[in-house]
Amino acid sequence: MTPILRIAVAVNPFASFGGRRDVGPRVAAALRAAGHSVAALSEPNIALLRRDVEAEVAAGIDLLVVVGGDGMISLGTNIVAGTKLPMAIVACGTGNDMARGLGIPIENTETSIAHLLDAITRPPRPIDAARVRHGKLTTWYAGVLSAGFDAVVNERANHMSWPRGKSRYTLAILRELATFRPISYRITVDGVERATEAMLISVANNVSLGGGMMIAPDAVLDDGLLDLFIVSPLSRLGLLRVFPKVFSGTHTSLPQVELSRCRTVRIEADDAVAYADGERVGPLPVDIEVVPGALLIHA
Repeated sequence: MTPILRIAVAVNPFASFGGRRDVGPRVAAALRAAGHSVAALSEPNIALLRRDVEAEVAAGIDLLVVVGGDGMISLGTNIVAGTKLPMAIVACGTGNDMARGLGIPIENTETSIAHLLDAITRPPRPIDAARVRHGKLTTWYAGVLSAGFDAVVNERANHMSWPRGKSRYTLAILRELATFRPISYRITVDGVERATEAMLISVANNVSLGGGMMIAPDAVLDDGLLDLFIVSPLSRLGLLRVFPKVFSGTHTSLPQVELSRCRTVRIEADDAVAYADGERVGPLPVDIEVVPGALLIHA
């Protein structure tokens, strides 16, 4: 018999730009119909929603379910990482990269809910998470941190209301190409320091970002390692040629692409910002370390 769980369901009402507002209520209803005790949480902004989720966690729950895209997974990750509280995901966002990496359905609401109800009957899967120290703050992420052209694109895409899905990132790429220049970085990888010029640097725990850009196609969520992705300086046309290959994961053989595995990375650069799981972390420098098994996921 499945135990009765105390569940907080955190819903992003603006997932997919509000196009799937029905998903959160349907998830909560399905969990209640299965006999669980459910607190459905939805607020007009992420800060208020995080406050409510933290209050539910402090009061005592058995499971956090996040409904939305990678931004909601970021919210959940930053609450439950490093704890024994498991998280489950119902994906209805724009990119849904973390759900893809975990094999969670992303297209059909009924399928997603059925998958959730089945997943929570089984033990959660421990996966790695990355801890980022920036200034006096600490941020966690489960997917990918970006700190170059990809972060600039993310910053632009987050301010665009059209188009939806991965085409929004493609359009943001085209708009940023006109003015972007290589960045001078200082990076320290597992204690070894180097200087490099690059178009972009990402530190990946998951395979993809930006709605399916497979920057680290061999990344493994539970191997205790991060995949460091660096693209050397390219012309605008050269960078434009690389990006279609990233969506298919065939970019790894290009001479301008460097992929390696590591446990810790420090990234320094002037006038550059970092994004993690689609959310703004802040200006560089950042110190990143993998924490094996830091997240428990019902997937």
